[in-house]
Amino acid sequence: MSIRSDNRHLYLRVIDRIKDDIKEGVYKEKQKLPSEFDLAKELGVSRATLREALRILEEENVVIRRHGVGTFVNATPLFSSGIEQLYSITDMIADAKKVPGTIFLSSSLTSLTEEEKEKFRCTENVEALAIERVRTADGEPVVYCVDKMPHNILPDLSDYKEESLLSIIHRKTNKRVTYAVAHIEPLGYHSKVSPILECDPETALLVLKQMHYDQNDEPILYSVNYFRADKFSFHVLRKRM
Repeated sequence: MSIRSDNRHLYLRVIDRIKDDIKEGVYKEKQKLPSEFDLAKELGVSRATLREALRILEEENVVIRRHGVGTFVNATPLFSSGIEQLYSITDMIADAKKVPGTIFLSSSLTSLTEEEKEKFRCTENVEALAIERVRTADGEPVVYCVDKMPHNILPDLSDYKEESLLSIIHRKTNKRVTYAVAHIEPLGYHSKVSPILECDPETALLVLKQMHYDQNDEPILYSVNYFRADKFSFHVLRKRM
């Protein structure tokens, strides 16, 4: 059915039409869209107009375009959270009605990098506990986590269970994480992390780097978390000042 009865710019109409078709199940997640020739003909627009619409849809992560293969419907993230909310990964997974789990990969004592020393406000060499985990949702790997903290904060993790590290810190010490400073960046295929998370080569990652602070404004935990971008989305609430 042609969309030319709509008075807006053609590429905007194409964007809305494709989004509606995805929402109504005409095109399902990971399904390949018709060829540009066939889709442009179906919508009654030029291929140039269609390409502009697909370019914007790709920027919005609605579709993914594979050179020489075609355009596919992107998977809808299962987990969505405001980046301004300090949610544990355990809580995010549970809120999506999934069962959170942990694959414990390793824990070791290590030294902090110069950058990490600065983040922890350390002037001397400090031994740190490094914990490497994979967080799962209903048994599916969705987040790869590397956490570091000064060893004197939490010297013993021998009874570690599958729970939030923030909860363990609160339960076993007198420290309570009250806020974090976060930096998020997109990342393509990662030679180590992507296979661990069972990602397709085209699946992007969202890297969230966070320094957590306790009730006394002391830095106590530095986390680098790799989220599957097809499973997680983050948004920010911005207010006019």
